[in-house]
Amino acid sequence: MTSPELPPRLREIVEEFQQCDRDEKLELLLEFADRLPPLPEMLQGHAHMQQVHECMSPVFVYAEREGAGVRFSVDVPPEAPTTRGYAVLLAEGLHGATPDQVVAIPADFFYAMGLQQVLSPQRLNGISAILAYMKRLVLKLG
Repeated sequence: MTSPELPPRLREIVEEFQQCDRDEKLELLLEFADRLPPLPEMLQGHAHMQQVHECMSPVFVYAEREGAGVRFSVDVPPEAPTTRGYAVLLAEGLHGATPDQVVAIPADFFYAMGLQQVLSPQRLNGISAILAYMKRLVLKLG
């Protein structure tokens, strides 16, 4: 069961995780980590990006308008693969979503994915903060 508040692509990702067992969830999260695209030139060195200070690993997020929706760029080092995977998952799942759709996402939506089975409570707090930062960035876009 998924939340109707989720943008379509994020809902698809949640459903994909719901069909996985514990080991497959972790494997899928790591697959997302491997898909992190390089940062655009204007964001190199994390210029214009916001750091998510609640994460133990350095996580940087940037939001920009793309038509009626938004596009997120994220950067997380390879040494933090689960956090990196979650950040990429959010960037992909929210690509093209409207600001209202992003803001409406429940802060704990990742429980529907079963991530609490593979991530520590401290890591869950960090990934929750990534979504909170994304919401704040979207609100600043207007």
